Amino acid sequence: MAPVTRRTSFPKVVIERDSDSEQSSSDEEQEEDETLEEEQEQEEENGVIENAKIEKLEVGFDANRKGKQPITLTLRKVCKVCKKPGHEAGFKGATYIDCPMKPCFLCKIPGHTTLNCPHRVTTEHGVVPAPRRKTSKPLEYVFERQLRHAIPTIKPKYMIPDQVNCAVIRYHSRRVTTLEFHPTKNNILLSGDKKGQLGVWDFEKVHEKVVYGNIHSCIVNNMRFNPTNDCMVYSASSDGTVSCTDLETGISSSPMNLNPDGWQGPNTWKMLYGMDINYEKGLVLVADSFGFLHLVDMRSNHRNGDAVLIHKKGSKVTGIHCNPIQPDILLTCGNDHYARIWDMRRLEAGSSLCSLEHKRVVNSAYFSPISGNKILTTSQDNRLRIWDSIFGNMESPSREIVHSHDFNRHLTPFKAEWDPKDPSESLAVVGRYISENFNGTALHPIDFIDTSTGQLVAEVMDPNITTISPVNKLHPRDDILATGSSRSLFIWKPKERSEPVEEKDERKIVVCGKAEKKRGRKKVDNSDESDDDGFISKLKKPKLKQTEWKLSRCSKKDNR
Repeated sequence: MAPVTRRTSFPKVVIERDSDSEQSSSDEEQEEDETLEEEQEQEEENGVIENAKIEKLEVGFDANRKGKQPITLTLRKVCKVCKKPGHEAGFKGATYIDCPMKPCFLCKIPGHTTLNCPHRVTTEHGVVPAPRRKTSKPLEYVFERQLRHAIPTIKPKYMIPDQVNCAVIRYHSRRVTTLEFHPTKNNILLSGDKKGQLGVWDFEKVHEKVVYGNIHSCIVNNMRFNPTNDCMVYSASSDGTVSCTDLETGISSSPMNLNPDGWQGPNTWKMLYGMDINYEKGLVLVADSFGFLHLVDMRSNHRNGDAVLIHKKGSKVTGIHCNPIQPDILLTCGNDHYARIWDMRRLEAGSSLCSLEHKRVVNSAYFSPISGNKILTTSQDNRLRIWDSIFGNMESPSREIVHSHDFNRHLTPFKAEWDPKDPSESLAVVGRYISENFNGTALHPIDFIDTSTGQLVAEVMDPNITTISPVNKLHPRDDILATGSSRSLFIWKPKERSEPVEEKDERKIVVCGKAEKKRGRKKVDNSDESDDDGFISKLKKPKLKQTEWKLSRCSKKDNR
């Protein structure tokens, strides 16, 4: 018996081609197309292709009868952002081209693109410098008498750490989220990561390092040293716990746990973000993801009092900072687009001394490190805002500096921080999100900005570091910058200008181990691994002429 074949009808396929991209490469092809068209016209006149017309009509009728609509395939080049033809958006080599139909990605103002944005050419564009005239207001007069004498009138020369001195590649198993220098030992750096691990690294002896993996179960958001015992460090995590860890033994205790019953759903799970220590009262101040402030007594290692609502209920409090001169004055910031000033002596809901409004989420807010008179905030609208005096007009900032730090997923939030060694209280450091084309390589520099004028003092980068560096910490006593980029740590020091070029480079880069390949898991965030793998390939095959880094491998100690 002959096999029965089932006839299937397919929908009509229409292919649209872009005339610009599908042009013929030679005149001969055009002539051949013209001759073919003439032959087809002659055949149509002679009635040769009547059967073909009938077949096309039958196919189209059959497709319409079965409810199948024609499929259109478009080969035109369209923008990936607005889906309109005529322009493109995205990376072209090492340069990113944004969509001209959208506002500028840097300043958020329409009418121009990021490449020709005036704020990208000069960071001080539109910034009003700090005035030098003296005022006669009573509070500012008191400030001049008591505090101003400690601040020099002439700015000292900035010492910028602009060269990588040493590094540990793949130090953490997930991206670095926070950094903190030891208060008494200049060569010790603490780091926390997305997995909840705590790392202790001696960057003078590059190979001496340890990672404690039993501190938290997820992201370490903040760390502070005990002011009376520099071997103890407090850390706040997204698992809702505050841990007190002994750095010598790795043993930790949990003075506070906001989720004692475990996971009960996202509506009840509390995460801790902002944290600071009031050394006069002996209190650890932590804020959660629901807008509440919690207090922990360092002497008893237990909670002290009830939680106080300091931001909009249900919003995340991203940062806390105590004034260095008067610790009872508290500065907080959160997802409700506000930074607020509080007095801990009368701390209750709605009793803030001042509310500083922002247009988007406020990532961080800090008092100036010496006088505590200035305020520096970092907001997601690509703005750094500075208030020159907490005794002056607080309704609007003294200056707004446009800077690229509006990020997407899988990144630690950018936070601009003061230089604790700068007596003029004007230098700040912050990582940059938008990449720059440096000799064909897309790099993300770390910016040093003069907050009094808005000028870019320096941008530091290394051709081997192609990852984004959102976590940056300046040393409180030495001219050292620590950077957390992906899972790696870098130490920057100033270049010795008098050093001869022929002298051998003594930088040391330690690679901790190979990235583990996870199989059988579909939804796994491997962005951190891919970033570090790209960094290693850069080290093996450098594209630019540069000093070679000394690579050495070592096994990472993991105390669990």
